[in-house]
Amino acid sequence: MMLAEETNNLQLPVNNETTLINEENIEQQVTHEVTLYSEPIFHIGNFTVTNSLINSWLVVVILVLFAMVISKRITRIPSRLQTALETIIEGSLGLADQVTGDRKKSLKIFPFVFVIFIFILLNNWLGLLPGVGSVGFIEVESGHQVFVPLLRGATADFNTTFVLAVMAVIGSNLFGVISVGIWKYFNKFINIKELINIPKKIIKEPAVIFISPVKFFVGLIEIIGEAAKVASLSFRLFGNIFAGEVLLASIAVIFAFVLPIPFMFLEVIVGVVQALIFAMLTLVYFSVASTAEEH
Repeated sequence: MMLAEETNNLQLPVNNETTLINEENIEQQVTHEVTLYSEPIFHIGNFTVTNSLINSWLVVVILVLFAMVISKRITRIPSRLQTALETIIEGSLGLADQVTGDRKKSLKIFPFVFVIFIFILLNNWLGLLPGVGSVGFIEVESGHQVFVPLLRGATADFNTTFVLAVMAVIGSNLFGVISVGIWKYFNKFINIKELINIPKKIIKEPAVIFISPVKFFVGLIEIIGEAAKVASLSFRLFGNIFAGEVLLASIAVIFAFVLPIPFMFLEVIVGVVQALIFAMLTLVYFSVASTAEEH
């Protein structure tokens, strides 16, 4: 009996010590999860700077520096780089002409659409570079150490894709107002003109009493369509890039060497395709907005 009691007394401290050690190990583990939201890095007053925003700023700096260098090296006898860039621009303009059907209209829309394409493409590709998502710092949240990356692909953050979509839709509507005129463009959504014309046409065309109200309500549906454009553009880009980010993280956990390489090449292609889709849809929205309703 005495030996049994002594044995139990000896086991209790060992079990308690083991429990304490396990809890300490759990608290010291550093966790990192791919989140839907971007993580804050620092604050400028009340303004929060996130890792995806830093990535966007980096892309803007790259574009500005590249534009400054290229503008100083443009010559009458083009270099290989200038020839390559001119070929890309001319090919892109030809693609825009197939959508707009008019080179003059293409030249007006092209600068905005092409910059959006390059901005999205660079953000998609920068998210694949070594260090993006893996270099950062550790902060403590609720007693746990959490790894926060300094950089994150901006298009894997819904805030970025949403703002780009809003810019594209608002820009297309402003372009439509400038091209068609504010009265004609306003009647595309709230077709007051059709309601005004009912008394004028009802004698010659009695069916106008049914057709004009339908046209009026179709215009109201167009307003919903504009909101749908924002949702379509933002969620498509965000969903594809974020899914790629999660896929690469999952593959790296399974086997960090060699296995992720084919998937990274796949994400490079996805980055080009998604940037092209966003740019082409923006081009279509601009082209449709600049066309009068009767056409």
